[in-house]
Amino acid sequence: MSNSLVTKTPLSDRLFNAIVKISPKVLMAILILPVLGGLFGVILPAFGWLPALDKTQFNVHGFQQLIQTPGIAQMIGLSFFTSIVSGLLAFIITLLLLATYFDSPWLPRIQRLLGPILVIPHAAAAIAIAFLITPSGMFARLLSPWLTGWQNPIDWLLPHDPYGISIIMGLTLKELPFLLLMTLSAIAQPALNIKLRAQYRLALSLGYYPMTAFFKAVLPNIYPLMRLPILAILAYASASVEMPLILGPNAPPTLAVAIMNWFHDVDLSLRIKASAGALLQLLITMSVLITWWLLEKITLAITCKSLSNGKRTYGDAFWAKIINFFTVLLISFITLALLGMVFWSFAGYWQFPLALPEQWVLVHWQSALLQVQTPIINSLSIGLVATSIAIILTLLTLEFEKQNGALLSNYSSLIIYLPLMIPSIAFLFGLVWLQEALHSKAIFMNVALAHLLFVLPYVFLSLASSYRRLDPRYAQVAASLGASPFKIFLQVSLPQLLMPIMMASALGLAISFSQYLPTLLVGGGRLNTVTTEAVSLANGASRRTSAVYALIQMLLPAIAFSMIWLVSTLQNRQKKNTKVNL
Repeated sequence: MSNSLVTKTPLSDRLFNAIVKISPKVLMAILILPVLGGLFGVILPAFGWLPALDKTQFNVHGFQQLIQTPGIAQMIGLSFFTSIVSGLLAFIITLLLLATYFDSPWLPRIQRLLGPILVIPHAAAAIAIAFLITPSGMFARLLSPWLTGWQNPIDWLLPHDPYGISIIMGLTLKELPFLLLMTLSAIAQPALNIKLRAQYRLALSLGYYPMTAFFKAVLPNIYPLMRLPILAILAYASASVEMPLILGPNAPPTLAVAIMNWFHDVDLSLRIKASAGALLQLLITMSVLITWWLLEKITLAITCKSLSNGKRTYGDAFWAKIINFFTVLLISFITLALLGMVFWSFAGYWQFPLALPEQWVLVHWQSALLQVQTPIINSLSIGLVATSIAIILTLLTLEFEKQNGALLSNYSSLIIYLPLMIPSIAFLFGLVWLQEALHSKAIFMNVALAHLLFVLPYVFLSLASSYRRLDPRYAQVAASLGASPFKIFLQVSLPQLLMPIMMASALGLAISFSQYLPTLLVGGGRLNTVTTEAVSLANGASRRTSAVYALIQMLLPAIAFSMIWLVSTLQNRQKKNTKVNL
């Protein structure tokens, strides 16, 4: 009986079921193996094993060279300080925005305003901020000469200040939208949302002021959901390359920038020192995460009694005014930074302290568009390959969840964050070493797979909530009519997920477009993208050319999200017309 049933099952269904069954294992393998392999490929050179240079004896010479490097203590301190402060600022601002606007129509508006910042590549954001805070930037121009009296740019610390203030500004502005949107996405889960709203309104009915009600009734429930995104941004900030390269000091730079410079030095023996530095960077990241954990414990010990002390307000009205003013200031800062970049891209002669250029020209765009065609094609090709693989793997894994009636384990959920939690500079060098050891020449696919490591977590997190919220009754009705799992997946589930899939695709493309270090290291500098060009120009070319490349880098994800908005608008109109006709 069983044999006859198996033979009657179509080949497509059997193949689909087999693929769905192995898809979670494939997804986990893609996230685990390159990271562990990369770490292994860093550990061996760090301890002196580099056969390409005839180094076949284990030793600690690389660590000795690293310790003797001038300014190494400042590099470590700068990496630690900028990451922990930027993460703390992003967290505090996120909480204050949520506390002030939790039950207000302004929260979704702020979400829509900050949302586009999430997809702006780090390099483009750093260039925009640099244009704002340089001695001849938009701030100085708007305030001169009527307030400052400056007729010429003065020499001040920002950017490239030795304390990393510029880096902290850039990282905070990039981390804030991510943390806020991830928190709002977690709160949007129907059961949790109902619970939080009920607790919040109950606190208000008991006389608690809005901000106090949020901190006492809502925050304890949502912080566990914020922890992983917070740890992810801390890990990224501790080993970021693009932001410190454009905004940070050069003598000495952050450790991650120094490691990258050692790796690309013509003296190949410095790769041993770079590998040792990569392991040190991993320790710095771990120390940042442990520091955050200790801050959690200290904060909990200090504030736990205040949750039940019955105090109804902590100056809510005053803080609400401060946060309203700060929100306007934050949005104005972002807008001004973007406007400044647009102005520079079209500026001809622009004497200080004039707020607007005296001449508007197209020559910078014309020149850049003649040279940027290949980088754009490379960016799009790599992004499409990485995002397509990520979308397919994510959908199949979520289908496996649905068929088995159980979510991925906590261990598996943690693995999804693995490439975000471990600094990329710590394992990408190892991947390059393994790539060279295997004599792999497939540069394009190597870079695309390296991008996949960073695209896949975001795509999965973007699609998971929508897939898990699908009404199972549609699939049950289709199954009762004799539809196979493959047909249900293809004709029932996927059509309902059109918009979430498009949103996840656009997000995946945006993440891929922003990848600088994986492209540079794995591609060996032989595969240029818009991002690698923008970063290389930011420190060496004219400000106008840098602005053009940064805007092109921003336009690529903007076009993807604009297409989603257009499709969504057309769908909504079609639905309205259908209802009218009925």
